[in-house]
Amino acid sequence: MKTIILARVSTEDQDSNSAQVTRLKDFATSKGFADKPKIYEIEESSSKANREKLQEVIEYIKKSKEKVSLFVDTIDRLQRSFRESVVFDDLRKAGKVEIFFFRENLHLHQKSNSADLIRWDMGVMFARSYVLQLSDNVKRRFEQMRREGHYFGPLPLGYLGVAEDEKKRLRGEILIDPIRGHLIQKMFELYATGNYSITTLRNEMIKLGLRTHKDKLPVRSIIDGTLKNTLYFGLAQSEQYGPYEVENVPRLISKDLFDRCMEIRLKRKKTPSKANLKKEYILGDGLLKCKKCGCSISFETKTKPSGKVYIIGACTNAKGMCKKEYVNENDFLKPIYKVLDKFETITEDVQNDLLAEIRKHSDSEIEFHQIQINRIRKQYQDIKDKDDRLLDAFLDQSITKDIYDKKHQEYADKLQLLNIELEEHTDANSEYQTTLVTVLSVAKRARSIFDGCSEPMQKRAFLKFILQNPVVNGKKLEFSMVSPYNLVLELADSPDLLPRQGSNLRQIDYIDPKIT
Repeated sequence: MKTIILARVSTEDQDSNSAQVTRLKDFATSKGFADKPKIYEIEESSSKANREKLQEVIEYIKKSKEKVSLFVDTIDRLQRSFRESVVFDDLRKAGKVEIFFFRENLHLHQKSNSADLIRWDMGVMFARSYVLQLSDNVKRRFEQMRREGHYFGPLPLGYLGVAEDEKKRLRGEILIDPIRGHLIQKMFELYATGNYSITTLRNEMIKLGLRTHKDKLPVRSIIDGTLKNTLYFGLAQSEQYGPYEVENVPRLISKDLFDRCMEIRLKRKKTPSKANLKKEYILGDGLLKCKKCGCSISFETKTKPSGKVYIIGACTNAKGMCKKEYVNENDFLKPIYKVLDKFETITEDVQNDLLAEIRKHSDSEIEFHQIQINRIRKQYQDIKDKDDRLLDAFLDQSITKDIYDKKHQEYADKLQLLNIELEEHTDANSEYQTTLVTVLSVAKRARSIFDGCSEPMQKRAFLKFILQNPVVNGKKLEFSMVSPYNLVLELADSPDLLPRQGSNLRQIDYIDPKIT
């Protein structure tokens, strides 16, 4: 039989691991275990959800081919919750482990009686009660210190915490950061002028030398969060206790300055931005993405000296990876028009061939629905026959009315469910046929539908309906057609061409080589 000695401490003021090990070695010897034990000295809290060190002990016991004798100083050194009880109790029942608790003089094994198991549960309950009381005491202490004006949360840019005890991670005094403090003040002052957006303010603060605590460039969310942080004028926010004034955090700005910044924010929120007032474009609103970096292609309107208006688009280059190359919107639309024009070449004969071809690719789906319909109809008839025989038995007085009513209701319920299932499969089959006709109808009139849209957003909505993954590669537009329009286009372009076997929806990419 293998022997394990488990010693654990969570704080320095507790009995040391070495003292526990010495005591448990003597205890194991007194119980007749003279072999050299395997010793685990753990320094972790027993109230943690994920106890990695204890998990190592459990895995060792599970993998052991021999029964393991586990010696622990006291119940709360092993556990303070019932999570571990379930694991150790399963191992105990399986004869994998027996546990000796020194101070409780408690021995748990495969045949332990109810009195010993209740003593174990009581010990865990008291250990857990201690943790809960400790948590309540800590919360009450924090609440009292908040009332006294103490701040405990993470410190934002502009502040530094002087550690009172590095090992215990206790924070002592909170000071204004000599490197970043004046920059935070400057940030509020600049924003209060009303001349800066979050983006332009970020750029300006980076120029002035603002960096995060990890010496990184601040992102927009940090600038935005800083301008909303009330701690800078002495008001902390607590989810549990609400806002409260703090005394241990020096003020970086006045409440008046903060309020002026908030007024600017509210005005900007109420006033439509240039982005909201911008003109709608056919290929705008994020429809096109840059193939290189994944950013959106944005568009703008330009006017030539002659007065002629034209639209150009380029990658927003939000990630700083691309070189802006402006392309006329009409050049992007050329390959799209070319595809739409191909749809209109579909003759009635080709349309019938397309319909037949698409149906071929859906034979398995249609066959599936038909098989299910046949199955349901057969089951329906079988149950109907049983119900008829049931009625005959009742009329012949072979069964009582109670038996008839119960069985008849059972058959009626089954018939109703089969009727519902039959309707679903019939509708699915019918809807699929309708979808095929709709696809061909839309494809045949694609160009006229697109030209008939009066607003750019309507044209864009139609393109989203038929285009898949449109991207800009340099100055060229590349895209695929959404299925099954890609198959329709392929067969319309080459009526005699059949798709490859096993590929009912081949993807066709369109690239106009003339765009430069």
